[in-house]
Amino acid sequence: MAVTSASTESSALRALIDDRYAQLVACCRAAGVPLHDDAGVAERIRRTLLASDFAFETWRSQPQLLAPQGLERLRSGSDAAARIDTLKLDIDETATMATLRRFRHAEALRLVFRDVNGLDELPEVLSATSVLYETLLGSALDWSERMLAARYGHARGEDGSLQRLIVIGFGKLGGAELNFSSDIDLVLAYPHGGESDGARSLDNSEYFVRLGRQLVRLLNEPTKDGICARVDLRLRPFGNAGRLALPFSAMEQYYQREGRDWERYAWIKARTVAGDRTAGKQLQEMLRPFVYRKYLDYTAFAGLREMKALIDAEVARKDLADNLKLGPGGIREIEFIVQLVQLIRGGREPSLRVRGLLPALTACEARGHIPASRARALREAYVFLRRLENRVQMLRDAQTHDLPDDALTRERLALGLDYPAWEPLAEELARHREIVATEFAAVLMPEGGSRASVPAADAVLWQRACDESLDAALMESSGFVPGADAVDALSKLPQAAQLRAMSARTREQLDHLMPQLLSVARATAAPVPCLLRLCRLIQTVARRPSYLALLEEQPAARKRLAQLFADSAFLAERVIAQPLLLDDVLDPRIDQLPLKRADICAEIARVLTTLDEREAEAELERINEFKSSIAFRLGLAFNDGRADAVSTARRLAALAESVVNAVAALAEREVIAQHGRLPGQGSGFSVLGYGSLGGEELGFASDLDLVFVFDGQRAQEMSDGPRPLEGSRWYQRLTQRVMNWLTVLTRAGRLYEVDTRLRPDGSKGLLVGSLEAFVTYQESRAWTWEHQALLRARPVAGDAALNAELAEVRRRTLAVPRDRAAVLAEVSSMRQRWRAERDRSDAAQIDLKQGHGGLLDIEFALQGLVLAHAAHAPGLLAITANAGLIEACREARLLDTAQANCLTVAHAELLRRALLCTLDLRSRIAQRDEELEALTSDVNVVTRALGFAF
Repeated sequence: MAVTSASTESSALRALIDDRYAQLVACCRAAGVPLHDDAGVAERIRRTLLASDFAFETWRSQPQLLAPQGLERLRSGSDAAARIDTLKLDIDETATMATLRRFRHAEALRLVFRDVNGLDELPEVLSATSVLYETLLGSALDWSERMLAARYGHARGEDGSLQRLIVIGFGKLGGAELNFSSDIDLVLAYPHGGESDGARSLDNSEYFVRLGRQLVRLLNEPTKDGICARVDLRLRPFGNAGRLALPFSAMEQYYQREGRDWERYAWIKARTVAGDRTAGKQLQEMLRPFVYRKYLDYTAFAGLREMKALIDAEVARKDLADNLKLGPGGIREIEFIVQLVQLIRGGREPSLRVRGLLPALTACEARGHIPASRARALREAYVFLRRLENRVQMLRDAQTHDLPDDALTRERLALGLDYPAWEPLAEELARHREIVATEFAAVLMPEGGSRASVPAADAVLWQRACDESLDAALMESSGFVPGADAVDALSKLPQAAQLRAMSARTREQLDHLMPQLLSVARATAAPVPCLLRLCRLIQTVARRPSYLALLEEQPAARKRLAQLFADSAFLAERVIAQPLLLDDVLDPRIDQLPLKRADICAEIARVLTTLDEREAEAELERINEFKSSIAFRLGLAFNDGRADAVSTARRLAALAESVVNAVAALAEREVIAQHGRLPGQGSGFSVLGYGSLGGEELGFASDLDLVFVFDGQRAQEMSDGPRPLEGSRWYQRLTQRVMNWLTVLTRAGRLYEVDTRLRPDGSKGLLVGSLEAFVTYQESRAWTWEHQALLRARPVAGDAALNAELAEVRRRTLAVPRDRAAVLAEVSSMRQRWRAERDRSDAAQIDLKQGHGGLLDIEFALQGLVLAHAAHAPGLLAITANAGLIEACREARLLDTAQANCLTVAHAELLRRALLCTLDLRSRIAQRDEELEALTSDVNVVTRALGFAF
């Protein structure tokens, strides 16, 4: 809404501006300052006078700022750091304080001038304000260090190293988004103890306290020129009772032992703003675990609530309801919404460790933690509130966040912000505050969260379980049938060692949570199994208050978890084994699954780049967590009906491929670090996926059939590392490491079981063989069933050039002309043999994989067709997945449309039922029913028509 102030300003306001402009012209004339008041300059000066009494007073006291050089400074787009050379500080303290204050006033005037005349956007204004105070801090610290060094020498560590003060900025200074008239929150530190090297030495503890006092005096002490900066040091350890400056060791000890939740929030924005910046980074890295927990930290809710309660009490006590910063729907609530996400997830996602509010909001939106529509509303509200707050402070350079009461000042604010009057501005303010307050309430106090009342009847059940007076009849009357198992689980839970070791606060949290878990379990289709699994989960997470906080805080998480525990034994066991997956139950991004192989590969690469240390064990653990999370999400999507069986199996295979790639790359890096590289381009190492992995039809608990191949031309070469190895041994070492890391049990679980028996010569052959040996075996010694297996093989990791050669070997081997009758006979014979050995079907049940008309009948039929016809239909060899092969065989006219449709429907349904069996922790054997009998019968008809005798 752009309007010119002149068209709407009142007569009183016009008279005020005319009078002040006339005074400035007179001041310039008296001081001999030429004021080139052409129309453009005059209009901008008048607009600045409209918005700021501070600007008027500064111009009146320093009319030279209206000279051509002064006006050029006002129009300059460069911040205060560009003019630091003009800040010449005298050896005299009084003169230095005057210089600092005049520089601050001149630069602050530039900020007002550029803001009210639309020359800068809000982020530039806030950033430039922060740079101004950093410049003042740096100059004041340099002066203070010189003065102190002249008397006491330079501070030294016990090893003689030079020690400098670290000035850490907090709040909006730390976030580079400082208000116009804000105080600056600082904490002072220094690396190590020791003493100064002057003739009159001081212990470092005293040295840096004196240095800090001098720094604060230069900036904060009132003079005839006012103050330079309002300095607040109360955020330091122990607040006003603590020493002014502390060594790193004392800082670390304090935050480990005494650090409180509000201090974690404060440290989100902390950064070194003056002094030894290198040491400052070391301090922040040292304290990072205090701020950002290693695991998802839902205890942050409690800390935020306590902070908010204190703020609300202050607001009520001081009648600050309309306060732009602290009042309902104010700036602080937006900060809390974003910082809550940062504290919960920043330990796992370094991209969220952003200091400024707007960049942090963007990071939260980019990672999907704050939906785009909410992020946009919060961003618009924040920009509006901060602009208004800044203009309120620019009026009189006052540290205030309250709106003015008088009509004239309100008019000035409105016109300065391009509103025609106060009322439209007030209406927009109310709209933004209502949006923010609603969003904040939803985040802080979800309906049914930790402040919700506990169901009375369920509270009694839990209390009786704790008193060991619970009986089966009571449980059954409460909806838990049979009651004996439920009584047993509930009664044993309070006696578990993990619960007895709980702190009083955590136990209180659990006592509030358990009745709510009883309530949500009862509402499921399987109350008792659900409750038994929930009891096991609680025992597992009893020592991790963050997970209890998640379940207590989020009713949606409780409900979804209970539903999951009732529906899927497999997914429930995954959560119990890895409670980190609780986050996936709640994650608002749950519908945004990585669907493509490239997406999953990119995500796993991103996850590994977020690690703070590049160490194999940590990387392997994160790969495991990533795999568990994605597989769990895929299970949820399938369980909820959001993904079908074929796409779920394909995505599980893509996940496994990404994991094998990541592990192979990690293993190669480690082998190279120990033994160096072999000559030649690339690694010369390939991993072939067979079976379900190769056929892109992996189940939730499938193992991986892998074959390892290397470039035989490098077998005799030596690696170039500190401990060189011959090529064949180098590849053995690499393969062993890949195998070990895929199968080893870590704190995050095991990646996969691996089966290597499909390699040439089976379990008798070498674990890793050369390309030449692989070719020879496939072309001269492989059985038909091994060529059937090769049909599903594809490279899943390793050297691109070698992978291409292996793909060509596969194509050449499988494209050999074959006698159709002989192929069908051999495939049929192998299928009969497998059925005799492995089919677990009976009159009442059918083995979904091995039974007549089951998944393997479809798979063997497709393999027989491809082997018999690949010589004249080579396009068939480009596909390894059964679903894709059905369509390819139809296009090649090996199946008619009815046959293809029959196999497609049967394959999808049989696969769906097989995956459901896994999710229910059952073997893939299903009760015979009408639909199943019809499907398998149809498959039998098709396979017989094709010439197979299965």
